[in-house]
Amino acid sequence: MTLSFTYQGSAARIVFGRGTSARIGEWIEKLGCRSALVLSTPHQASDAEALAARLGSLSAGVFAKAAMHTPVAVTDEAVQVAAKLGADCVVSLGGGSTTGLGKAMALRTDIPQIVIPTTYAGSEVTPILGQTEGGQKTTLRDPKVVPEIVIYDPDLTLGLPVAMSVTSGLNAIAHAAEGLYAEDRNPIASLMAAEGMRALKDALPAIIRDAQDIAAREKALYGAWLCGTVLGQVAMSLHHKLCHTLGGSFDTSHAETHAIMLPHTIGFNAAVAGDLLRPVAEVFGGPPGPALYDFATSVGAPTRLKAFGLTETDLDRAAEIATRNPYSNPRPIDRGSIRRLLQQAWDGTRPRA
Repeated sequence: MTLSFTYQGSAARIVFGRGTSARIGEWIEKLGCRSALVLSTPHQASDAEALAARLGSLSAGVFAKAAMHTPVAVTDEAVQVAAKLGADCVVSLGGGSTTGLGKAMALRTDIPQIVIPTTYAGSEVTPILGQTEGGQKTTLRDPKVVPEIVIYDPDLTLGLPVAMSVTSGLNAIAHAAEGLYAEDRNPIASLMAAEGMRALKDALPAIIRDAQDIAAREKALYGAWLCGTVLGQVAMSLHHKLCHTLGGSFDTSHAETHAIMLPHTIGFNAAVAGDLLRPVAEVFGGPPGPALYDFATSVGAPTRLKAFGLTETDLDRAAEIATRNPYSNPRPIDRGSIRRLLQQAWDGTRPRA
């Protein structure tokens, strides 16, 4: 076997384990910082306020306006607030929306970031930032947006509702699955992808049985870290392009969109990348598209784009946007093939092998 690849690990320092979030003050000081602005969504504002209170003099205050798809207007406001309060770092508490805000601020100001994930988004270990302005979502890669420190505390995921745990976990699985056939894939990332998918495949059913199962929560968070790390190392393809299109142009829920699209996009590419997707088949027990669909339905994940209120006319527009500037993909795409794929996801039809 001949191997030839390039590998670049994440620059983020990973702190993993129960109770690790209690040491957040120490990590702020290790960064040489003295005044942290705590970021969150409005939904997690009370948690952010509590964290700021625990930080005491190390807290500059709270900005609780993070939103899905990282609107540029929200980032501009957060940058102004940070400057006004004299913040010299940010602590992003929450999921992908809050992490995205911190990364967008770092892109503009180079402000150091500490991220405390409470979902399985995985974006906290990637150099990827997606931003939305004027109804369009654009994505970039820049080492400036990689957080300095990521604190994974499984205890903080115990309050994540089961339905959100499922869709967030499938979002993470999507990162790993696409990494297997990425143009710049490498064997280390592929090993991480398989391990991350396996961990989430085991953890999600256990979380459904008992949302307070800390061992399952720990395994899911471990899987999410691995899957996010894969996403940070390789280029994105069709799945992420379609999810970014639907989220940025139609404001669909981020994790739910990933959960719905995953069996269809992976099934589409399995027609030409079956060998590369073998880990998906091995983990989920069958041809990639149908096996992922069956797993998603077994854990109660949403399966139809129609549930977002999208119309078939919206699908026409989404297909046009997604094929206007497509990401690299193992299977050639055109507007017709993507429109058919979107129709399948809209109807919630089980993909064919």
